[in-house]
Amino acid sequence: MIDIGLSKIALIGAVALIVIGPEKLPRVARTVGMLLGKAQRYVSDVKQEVSRSMELDELKKMKESVEGAARDVENTIQTNASDFEKSWAETTGAASSDELPGMISFPEYRHPKKNWRLKSGATPQWYKARSGVRTKAQSGAARVARFRPQPGRNV
Repeated sequence: MIDIGLSKIALIGAVALIVIGPEKLPRVARTVGMLLGKAQRYVSDVKQEVSRSMELDELKKMKESVEGAARDVENTIQTNASDFEKSWAETTGAASSDELPGMISFPEYRHPKKNWRLKSGATPQWYKARSGVRTKAQSGAARVARFRPQPGRNV
């Protein structure tokens, strides 16, 4: 990086004052300052993007390593489980892993084959409303409030 000290900045300012002139110098200084600020923001944005991409690559590598370790663990568990099942079958003399010696086997569950969606003896709502069958449960207080005579109404 360029090493700019206070003496070099003063020299650049004096030359700019002579070349540009005192009338245009403030406007030029503002413009240069804005351009330098934009350049610094652009550089910092590029640095942040590069660091994000590097972190993303590191995370991808870490994810792959964790997934590989999980696959290895799963494979070892499966091989150990199959070895255990073989040794268990040899030890107990069972034909398969479903049949265990000395255990009572229950029949498999069968659904009662009822069609719960279809109600064969359903009474229509219009008939219930006409005949006075209650279709909604109400508490005693709610029922009293519903049928209480209103003041100013002749019944």
